[in-house]
Amino acid sequence: MPDVRMSDGVITLSPLLLDDVEAHLAGEDELLVRWLNGGPGTREGVEAYVRHCREQWNTAGPLRAFGIRAGTDETLAGTIDLRFAAAGLAPGQVNVAYGLYPSWRGRGLATRAVLLVLRYAASEGGQEAVIQVEPENPGSVAVARRAGFTPTGRTRAHDGTRLDQYVHNLLVDAPDA
Repeated sequence: MPDVRMSDGVITLSPLLLDDVEAHLAGEDELLVRWLNGGPGTREGVEAYVRHCREQWNTAGPLRAFGIRAGTDETLAGTIDLRFAAAGLAPGQVNVAYGLYPSWRGRGLATRAVLLVLRYAASEGGQEAVIQVEPENPGSVAVARRAGFTPTGRTRAHDGTRLDQYVHNLLVDAPDA
């Protein structure tokens, strides 16, 4: 697996590891389940997801999942992932999804993580980053706006959920972390 590490001096992004499973399960709350995970995590499910993420890294698949690590001990504070190919994405678009554990929210860490991961997306050929968020999720909307994303309209998820879409041109708008 590639040794990808990015830091802005406050947070570090690095690929998720099996060692992160316990911290993820401990950090999961109602908001992560509602807005990001789609259901409560189980040890088996999270381990399978991390193994899938590692496989994606090893095979240069379309998913790049990172742990958001904070502090000198790089405590797992949340996750952020990029999808370079998915239903509804045009060629060159990269979907960005993120979530922080409750004790780490409200510190600007998600915005920092988005700005860091945009640099990576651009370096891997991404042309436009896309964040899709339920309008009722004000925290994620605020992160998208603080990270310089522009609202472009509404779409629907495969299950019919209404999503607001925000985009960031990676070719023109070089993100500053």
